[in-house]
Amino acid sequence: MSVPNNRRRDPGGADPGMLALFGVAGLAVVAALVVNVAVRLGYELEGTPLELTSNPATLVFQVIGGKVAWPESGTWIAAALGAVILALIVVIAVLVGRYRKSRTRVDDKSAFMGRGRDVEGLSQRNAKATAMRLGVETSTGVPIGRTVASNQPIFGSWEDMHIDIWGPRTGKTTSRAVPAILDAPGGVIVTSNKRDVVDATRDVRAKSGPVWVFDPQGIALEEPTWWWNPLSYVTDEVKAAKLAEHFASGSRDPGARTDAFFDPAGQDLLAGLLLAAALDQRPITDVYRWLTRPTDETPIDILARHGFTLTADQVSGVIYAPEKQRGGVYGTAQQMASCLTNRQIVRWVTAMDVVDTRPQLDPAAFVRDGGTLYSLSKEGKGTAGPLVTALTVAVVEAAEELAARSAGGRLRTPIVGVLDEAANVCRWRELPNLYSHYGSRGIVLMTILQSWSQGVEVWGESGMKKLWSASNVKVYGGGVTEVAFLEDVSRLIGDYDRRTSSLSTGKNGRGVSYQNHRERILDVADLGAMPKGRAVVLASGSRPTLIRSQPWMTGPYAEDVKASIRAHDPEAARTLDQAMNELAAVAAAEGQEAS
Repeated sequence: MSVPNNRRRDPGGADPGMLALFGVAGLAVVAALVVNVAVRLGYELEGTPLELTSNPATLVFQVIGGKVAWPESGTWIAAALGAVILALIVVIAVLVGRYRKSRTRVDDKSAFMGRGRDVEGLSQRNAKATAMRLGVETSTGVPIGRTVASNQPIFGSWEDMHIDIWGPRTGKTTSRAVPAILDAPGGVIVTSNKRDVVDATRDVRAKSGPVWVFDPQGIALEEPTWWWNPLSYVTDEVKAAKLAEHFASGSRDPGARTDAFFDPAGQDLLAGLLLAAALDQRPITDVYRWLTRPTDETPIDILARHGFTLTADQVSGVIYAPEKQRGGVYGTAQQMASCLTNRQIVRWVTAMDVVDTRPQLDPAAFVRDGGTLYSLSKEGKGTAGPLVTALTVAVVEAAEELAARSAGGRLRTPIVGVLDEAANVCRWRELPNLYSHYGSRGIVLMTILQSWSQGVEVWGESGMKKLWSASNVKVYGGGVTEVAFLEDVSRLIGDYDRRTSSLSTGKNGRGVSYQNHRERILDVADLGAMPKGRAVVLASGSRPTLIRSQPWMTGPYAEDVKASIRAHDPEAARTLDQAMNELAAVAAAEGQEAS
């Protein structure tokens, strides 16, 4: 990570002695004001003709010296004025107290971070200008939050790519995923391992297009009223290899060691069998059936008949290999495709019978017509993760093909992809290499992770760095304890020069000297213990800024989201209570920090 120069000066604080002096002076001014008003108004009300000086200070001294008599009505006028002033002081004190309670221990650091012109690239005005330039009239951009320093809303434009790292239970779904889905102007793709994001947004999104919930493992208890054929994606050996890679990535545990020979060979065999099944218009389950029959030459005949002779030779080479070698390759490929043995999963990716009347999802039509696609999967081996990844990639690539045929090489209406729990359910190996490219195509992706190391397990250290660098908007929402990552973020935020003073006495009297000490704006400890409701935003062309997150409960769709949760969540009351408790917890955390 490159480190920009974000150094700031400490604006300094007032000296206690000076504060006391100003306080005494203020009381004197208020007292003089009360005396002047009481005397002048008292004489006016009593109708006593008396020439009073126009100098307020002189009048006060004249009253004290007895040169000007205190009017009879002056006492109750002074009392009334005192009551009004006291009431104003109480109101101001209450407002200041509330303001202080809404601040956390890190909020003071926002003075040294980006605000105003420093974050102009994230401003609502800039996002609107970009949206108008791109022809998007229904949405400003992807909401991020509000700056703590100036309370201005900030947005990612329809050209920005996002990466979010938020620890568990820090509000990433309520503050980032849900608002991004609700504000999307066109199609939306969502991946997750929980049903909460589906329940919260599906009815709101249904108003702007069809809703498809891909739920092969019953996370949202969705029935397979539609299906998608993964082999419809396979049109040649290149796409067959991509689909095989999704199966390979999704079937391994994160960080698992791979065999230098059997893993690549098994993936190549799986690619050849996927291509054969697609060419012969067979169900994808036939691929697993072939993997259990290492001597079945049917795939070779299909590939040769359709002119894919080299791929046919590749499959043939495995079938006619020595028995132990063949068994190892086929066994490895079987593990990669193990999710196809789950009958519940198979119902979502194959026709139920010869005449299946269920609608079939066409990624190209989905991108063209809009709508919302939710893809859900659990973590671990044998899950639907490979199919979730494959479906996500199929839709994104269909969007890329449509963009290539559109004016300017980008989609007329951007499509938003919220890849929540990407490292668990959407292990797209090529994502870091494609991230920056998609931003210019009108395909806005938001990859949400729980930690830096979680991304490293999927993409490796270099891949994760590439994904981080390719993101225009980086948001850290707290809850992470990885020192190396937090140290990098702290350095990116930068330093400030803290000014301190010291009092010295000597023969020539007393003197005050000032020194500047360079300190981190937010150190590792601050970032590791980031209060709830706060996040750091690092964006291209802008200084790092501290934001106040904006959960959906505080947004314009709050009532619609609550209605959607009530309609679909089996424990709606509990879910809504948790949402409101989460919002209350943020407020409570702010109050505790202030106290």
